[in-house]
Amino acid sequence: MASKRPITQCLRCTGHDRIHILPIRNLMTTTSEPPPPPPPTDRSSSEDAPKQQSSTLNPFLVHTPRTERKLLATQSQYPIGSRRRRAALATSSNIPFTQLPYQCFQEARKILLEDRREKIAEIEKMRERIEKAQKEGTRQGEGEGEREHRVRSMRGRVEDLKVLADINDPLVKKRFEDGLGDMNKPIYRDLANKSWRNYKRKVLLQRITQMNVIPDILPFIDPSVSTSLVFGRKKVPHGEIVESTLSERAPSMELQCFDKGERLVTIAVVNPDVPNVEKDGFAYRCHFLASNVRISPTETGVDAATLNDESQVIIPWMAPYVQKGLQYQRHAIFILEQPQYSSSTEPPTPLDLVEIKKQARYTNRDGFKLRSFADRYRLKPVGVDLFRALWDEGTVGVMERLGVSGGDVEFKRKRVEPLPYKRLKGERFR
Repeated sequence: MASKRPITQCLRCTGHDRIHILPIRNLMTTTSEPPPPPPPTDRSSSEDAPKQQSSTLNPFLVHTPRTERKLLATQSQYPIGSRRRRAALATSSNIPFTQLPYQCFQEARKILLEDRREKIAEIEKMRERIEKAQKEGTRQGEGEGEREHRVRSMRGRVEDLKVLADINDPLVKKRFEDGLGDMNKPIYRDLANKSWRNYKRKVLLQRITQMNVIPDILPFIDPSVSTSLVFGRKKVPHGEIVESTLSERAPSMELQCFDKGERLVTIAVVNPDVPNVEKDGFAYRCHFLASNVRISPTETGVDAATLNDESQVIIPWMAPYVQKGLQYQRHAIFILEQPQYSSSTEPPTPLDLVEIKKQARYTNRDGFKLRSFADRYRLKPVGVDLFRALWDEGTVGVMERLGVSGGDVEFKRKRVEPLPYKRLKGERFR
């Protein structure tokens, strides 16, 4: 066995001078063709090529972790599309997606196009039925409310058909993955809603459930609006601890709704962990309250610092602070949809802030109860977010700038004396 090892090693060594690797024969042609000319060996061009490649990276083609990190570091841009698709584009010829020379693929596209034509024809029929129902009025034995319900059902069916017409289109999914989808179209709103509910909404529900935001502040919530919280330039995940100096300025939010049309919402930031020494318990404090904030599927940005003080802000922003010795305090951000008093085709009716500001229970920070405010003005919770505050080195300065006393106070746990029988190390006597 020892004598075979050098021979085996020699045969496995492909870089040996005596072993010549034959070129792979091209099986597509049978005629002998002269070999292609060798590439130019100009040193200047060979040296400039890697510089050009390293200077500008294509976000549609980078597909390795190293090039993705380099793209983000040098060009401050994230890759576009999934890594699998970027790798396929980088390693294949530049053929348009609709002209791929695969018979099965083209036949499948024909079936999808035929299905789309059927859906569009059905949409036209439903629109004609809606127009006919609006012109003829109520049927015999049918009330006005029943007629409006029938028209709403047909309109909902039209929206569903719009989604079904494009749900299987590969180009639509490609635009959505690239972040180029138009949120005015139902198909992109549907894809964004499914993507949010697949993971991010589950994480949000886990955070508010584990930290008992529900039912400590509101009894129930079914989030239908995606929320994203930003302090300064830092995007804050759900439930993360935020430094006191960073949260001193009012945050900005991205509120993404997935239903068409504009709506007015109320934004409330409530802290349910304010210590009450006299009652040996906890109380509520409202850090921010604003109403008549307009959002839509395409208008998602809300900056709490730029809202109108007269027509929108009820309680201005107050920086969160936690005194030394206390545990972290939860700060829940609730998005409450205001009722639609007028018809669905007209713009929503704003709340009367002059009447709200006259009531002391809704303008005082301490003891603010969001349940009472939501019930009084028929507000429906549609979104929620959460961040936490903890005592740090900047808390004393934040409290001084707010004019709040108690920055030098430290809370300590009260020592509980054990029962007499527990003091003994031996037998326990009752």
